[in-house]
Amino acid sequence: KHGRVAMAACLGWYVTAAGVHPAFNSALSSDPLEAAKQLQPVGWLQFVLGCGAIEWLAQQISKRPGYVPGDLLGASYWVDDSDEGWVDYQNKEINNGRLAMVAFMGIFVQDLYFGNYGDQIFRQ
Repeated sequence: KHGRVAMAACLGWYVTAAGVHPAFNSALSSDPLEAAKQLQPVGWLQFVLGCGAIEWLAQQISKRPGYVPGDLLGASYWVDDSDEGWVDYQNKEINNGRLAMVAFMGIFVQDLYFGNYGDQIFRQ
């Protein structure tokens, strides 16, 4: 789950850095850290409640009989772990998630310490 969140965070960072804020008519800063500071408290409340609802739902799904860790949508019902293609797909997803976690930390640190966000890190 953390790898998928990191993949979404990397995508979201660059979408925000491109100046796309569909919910706020692009009124927030293009710098994602500044945009987080400018977000109103009700926006943060909505974010926290939304994440909490997803976590609660995941906990409820994990209580089902026959639950396989990491399988929230029930794919293990149709695909057996002995299938080589499925195991290979899962390993690729885990590795890409790990890469996304490291990449997001690099993106975050680059903005935090140097003020470069988005494609600014490639400009001189």
